[in-house]
Amino acid sequence: MDDKHEVQHVELEAGSTKNEGGVYNYVPGSDEERRLVRKIDRHLLPMLWIMYVFNYIDRTNIGNAKVGGMQADLKLSSSDYSLVLSIFFVGYLLNEVPCNMILARSTPSIFLPTVMVLWGGMSIGAKGVNSLGGMVAFRMVLGLVEAGFFPGVMLLMSCWYKPVEMSKRIALFYTASLVSGAFGGLLAGGIIEGMEGVAGTRGWKWLFIIEGLATVVIACAAYLILPNYPTTTKWLSDSERELAVARLGTGRDEDGEHMSHWQAFKVALKDPKTWVFMLIYNVLNSVGTISYFFPTLMTSLGYTGRKAQFMTTPIYCVALVISVINGWNADRTGQKAYTVMGACICGIISFIICVTVHNNAVRYTFICFGGAAIWTSVPIFLSWMVTMFDGREPRAISIALINGFGNLSSVYGSFFWPSSDAPQYVTGFSITTALIGFAAILVALAKWRYQDKGFAGIPQRGTRW
Repeated sequence: MDDKHEVQHVELEAGSTKNEGGVYNYVPGSDEERRLVRKIDRHLLPMLWIMYVFNYIDRTNIGNAKVGGMQADLKLSSSDYSLVLSIFFVGYLLNEVPCNMILARSTPSIFLPTVMVLWGGMSIGAKGVNSLGGMVAFRMVLGLVEAGFFPGVMLLMSCWYKPVEMSKRIALFYTASLVSGAFGGLLAGGIIEGMEGVAGTRGWKWLFIIEGLATVVIACAAYLILPNYPTTTKWLSDSERELAVARLGTGRDEDGEHMSHWQAFKVALKDPKTWVFMLIYNVLNSVGTISYFFPTLMTSLGYTGRKAQFMTTPIYCVALVISVINGWNADRTGQKAYTVMGACICGIISFIICVTVHNNAVRYTFICFGGAAIWTSVPIFLSWMVTMFDGREPRAISIALINGFGNLSSVYGSFFWPSSDAPQYVTGFSITTALIGFAAILVALAKWRYQDKGFAGIPQRGTRW
C-alpha cells in the first residue's frame, strides 16, 4: 500500500474524511463520533429534561390546585372540573401540527424556549382567574401553547440521534415526567399551605404563580443552551457538522430544500405508518391514564390523607429505574419491538393480579410493576416511531399527529375508574389489561410489517456511553 492510500485508510478509520468525489465517508463507532455524541448529549439532554419537568408540572398542577381550594373558590361541579381537564387536550390537538410545521422551518433554540416563556407567563396570569369560564379559557389556550413542546422535542432529537441511540435517551428524557409525578405533589402541598393568604392571594393561585415564574427562568436559560439542527448549530466545527449529518444515514442534508407545508401534510397522511402509530400510541396512552387515579387507588388499599399521596412516590421511582434499564437494553440489543411487547406482557400480568388478589401489599407491589410496564413501553415506542419517517417536514407532521391523537386518550380514559368500583376497581383494571394486550398485538404486527426500518433489526455498531 502506498503512502497516499495508507493515509486515506487511517483517516477513514477515524471517521472524518471525504472521498475523491467530496462525499463524506462515515465509519460508525469511531472515537470522533463518540466525542461528538457526548458533546451533543451535554448540550441537549439536560436542558430538555429540565424543560420537560416544568412542562409536566405546569400541565398537571391543576389537580393539586383543585384539592387546594380551587374547586371551592370557583364553585366547580364534578362535570365542570372534567371540562377544565379535557379542554386542555382540545387545544393541544388543534395546534400540534401547525407548531411542528413552524419548528421544522425555524430555529429550535428560539422556538422551544419561546413556547415555554408563553406557557409560564400564562401560568402567572392565572392569578386573575375567578370563574369557571376563566379557567376553561385558561386551560384551552394553555393547551394551544404547550402543543409545540413535546412533539417539537421528539422532532429535534430525531434530527440529532441515530435510531440505535434513541431508546435510552428518550427513556431518560421521559423520566422527567416520573420525577414530576413523584415530587410535584409534595412541592404543590408546600406552596399551597405555605403561601396561603400571602398578599391577599389564595395558596392555589400562588402555586400557578411560583411554578410559572420558575418556568420562565428555565426558558431564559434554554435560549442560551439549546442547539438547533446539525448544520445550523454554532458550537459544532465544520467537520463535526459533516459527521453529525452523515452519521444519521439519511444521505442528504435535511436543512436543504423544503417541500411546501401542504405537500408535507399530504405525504404524512398518505404514509400508512402514521395511522398505525397513531393507534398504537393512543392505546398505550389510554393505559397510562391509570396514573391520574394512583392517589384514589392508594385510598382503596387503606392509605389515607398525606400517606395516600406519599405512597404514590415509590410507583414512579420503580418505573424510573425499570424504564431507563430497558431503554438502555433496547438500544444495546436493537430489539425495541420485543422490549415493548415484553413490557406490555408484564403489564397484563400485573393488572390481572391487581384485580384478582385481595392482599393489599401484593396489589400495591403489582401496581408499581404495572406502572413500570407503561412507562417502559411508551418511551421505547416513541424512540422507534420518531425514526421511521423520512424528511424533516413530513416527519414533523407525522410526529405531531401521532402525539396529538395519542393524548386524546386522556379525555375518555378518565371514565375507566368509577368510584362505585372501589376497592377492587374491576372495570378499570379489566379495561387497562385489555388495552395493554391490544397494544402488544399491534406492536407485534407493526414489527412484522416495518422491521426493515430497524425496529427489531441487528444493532448498529455505534456509540456507547
